[in-house]
Amino acid sequence: MKKALAVLVVCAAVIAFVTAASAGEVKLILATGGTAGTYYPFGGAMAKIWGSKIPGMNVTAQATGASIENIRLMNKDEVELALVQSDNIDWAFYGKEVFKEKITKMAAIAVLYPEVVHIVVRGDSPAKTFGDLKGMKVGVGAPGSGTEANFRQLMEVYEMKKDDVKGQYLSYAESADQFKDKHIDSFFLTTGVPNSAIMDVATTRSIKLVSIEDAMVAKITQKYPFLAPAKIPANTYKGQPEEVKTIAVMAVLIAHPKLSENVVYNLTKTMIDNQSELASAHAKGKELSLQTATKGVSIPFHPGAVKYYKEKGVMK
Repeated sequence: MKKALAVLVVCAAVIAFVTAASAGEVKLILATGGTAGTYYPFGGAMAKIWGSKIPGMNVTAQATGASIENIRLMNKDEVELALVQSDNIDWAFYGKEVFKEKITKMAAIAVLYPEVVHIVVRGDSPAKTFGDLKGMKVGVGAPGSGTEANFRQLMEVYEMKKDDVKGQYLSYAESADQFKDKHIDSFFLTTGVPNSAIMDVATTRSIKLVSIEDAMVAKITQKYPFLAPAKIPANTYKGQPEEVKTIAVMAVLIAHPKLSENVVYNLTKTMIDNQSELASAHAKGKELSLQTATKGVSIPFHPGAVKYYKEKGVMK
């Protein structure tokens, strides 16, 4: 009897060990962006928190070409997690802009932080809102970029024609340089706050940031649900004493639909419950919030994330 009991105890221990080992062997790849950008170090900070807080979780942050490449990598089953812009996932999911076919093999986990539309004009410019750019020579972003797409969306809701603005298709650096040299009157960037190019310009030229009126913010965010209201705090840039109302796309964490509800629930819960630790590891972690984690994204959320948000009362 004792021998049989001993055998049962040993068998139970072996089964428990094997179950625990198999349950703990969760290895995931998180597609981020270039090593000089924000996505890569931010993704590394998240991966470290998941690895230290979730038993057996091993997430590797992988450097990539960022949003569009990340969407394609997930579609090819090469990554399980990715950081992407909210407009890019909307285009992919619904087959628009650079995506000729729908790519739906992805689900949202959380909106992380805003990438904000900046509209810069000269300090002595009479322009106060986006609509006042009529007749100006404006750096609107590189062709096919998210910045250029956001510019077109604003042109549409303001009912402005293409010829109303003399659009110059320039990169961030090119826009800044041409503005400093007075070759353009204004430039348009969709970027994190603060932006180094604008800070640099403000040291040599007087600048002003123009706003988007509340009614237009409401109109464009209703038409394009991947956009959200945003504000640039007063004194973010030299010569900007007042808060500026604008819009933003969002940096979003997405997951492969094949991931289990339990795995994604744990990832979501651990990331948001440890927001203060993430904020200590990376400045953008300060902008992660339970109240905004579900806003500004137009694709479905993963069931595991939904479970967490329902528990917290931010989803019905």
